[in-house]
Amino acid sequence: MNDEERVAVIEKQTGYVFKDKSLLLTAITHSSYAHERKINKTGCNERLEFLGDAVLELISSRYLFEKYKDLPEGRLTYLRASLVSEKPLAECAKRIGLGEVLRLGKGEEAGGGRTKASVTSDAYEALIGAIYLDGGFEEASRFVEREVMSCSGEHLKEKDPKTTLQELLQKRMEAHIEYELISETGPDHDKCYTVEVKVNGKACGRGEGRNKKNAEKAAAAEAVEYWKKEIAK
Repeated sequence: MNDEERVAVIEKQTGYVFKDKSLLLTAITHSSYAHERKINKTGCNERLEFLGDAVLELISSRYLFEKYKDLPEGRLTYLRASLVSEKPLAECAKRIGLGEVLRLGKGEEAGGGRTKASVTSDAYEALIGAIYLDGGFEEASRFVEREVMSCSGEHLKEKDPKTTLQELLQKRMEAHIEYELISETGPDHDKCYTVEVKVNGKACGRGEGRNKKNAEKAAAAEAVEYWKKEIAK
């Protein structure tokens, strides 16, 4: 498949026509391809992925803020993570055939890069970044809301964040998780509980709620985000 065909496929599948086709080509260029072709490091999709991640986070945050008007910050953070994580983005990439048009190096190609969730989800974020640069925030918003948010139902089925935290850690370490009540304020009819969660004695999340159970969930949601970042380092 040549580059002109790659562009045509993605424009047809996304419904967005690029004014600057080079942005789209950069979005589908994996670092392995750039390395093999001795293209400057900035010629692969990593910088666009960085930008697209930020654009996606803002659009999804606004979407959740408006959709779930009564949820506290910790719960919104958890929902956003479930919506824009690797798995759902890889599914979005698969729907538009993004893996099939990626420019990959021979090694990555042989290693099954076209179907790797890590590769296709990164490229999808790069695509969002490219649309943002080419058409502006409103075009990027229309694309994300149509392609990502409209398919969010399955991923917004909430799993208890306490369970998610346990599952995340048990795959990687011996983890002792404990929840500690930090404070209890307000009158009996309007209590506010603050809970801190510790993993192996280290505090990694804090949350508030009208009861201890909800406060623990909010703390766990924050801890999930903390450990995802730690694991990614």
